[in-house]
Amino acid sequence: MASAPRWVEVINKALSHPDNKGKIIYQVATVDALGAPHVRSQVHRAFMNPEARPDLPLLVTSTDARSPKVLQLRTNQRVEVAWWMEGSQDQFRLSGFAHIVPAPPAPGQPFRFTPIPAEALALKTLEDKEFDFESKRRELFNKMSPGMRASWCVPKAPGSTITTYEEQKAWPSAVPPEPESEEDKKNMETALSNFALMLIEPVSVDWVELGVQPNRRTVFTRGEKGWSEHLAIP
Repeated sequence: MASAPRWVEVINKALSHPDNKGKIIYQVATVDALGAPHVRSQVHRAFMNPEARPDLPLLVTSTDARSPKVLQLRTNQRVEVAWWMEGSQDQFRLSGFAHIVPAPPAPGQPFRFTPIPAEALALKTLEDKEFDFESKRRELFNKMSPGMRASWCVPKAPGSTITTYEEQKAWPSAVPPEPESEEDKKNMETALSNFALMLIEPVSVDWVELGVQPNRRTVFTRGEKGWSEHLAIP
């Protein structure tokens, strides 16, 4: 059976460094229909891979299904992640594809998955094996804190204009895992309907080690015969 690429072990080792505690936020760049770049910070939730395919790792994160990045990814599925771990002085740049899994649509409405490019082998493998994306979406949602769940209850899409910050005081501040009232139940349904699973499939990983002298740089690339790596000038 194929093994996981070495960069997965490298990232997990960096994350385990005592001075990297909590360094689970990376920057994700997308491109819109006009070719303009957009970048934002997201929380790394986990790694996963298709069954029996550790050589096809995916990064698991999440987003609001109404956010602009979702529309951008329907047009262009290419993304790049920049992940800086200050404690160990490691920088990772992961280039590949992203896939958005929103809530199932209402009856009669189309399912708004983002397309999966033919080159996205991990995502294609999950699709071909009829992976239960919705169960994975709910599993991730259930791990969220009450405060995080409340962020998906906001009545407007991220980036929408508001007239004053006073508006925010009327929005839910927490959605408990076990609804205690009808309002809690409604908020839970709203949050879950706006919550989207986001999977990122790297095909190239650029690792720079700035914590050693001289600095080091290793580039991992996925090709027809699997993953290869070469050294590069930092």
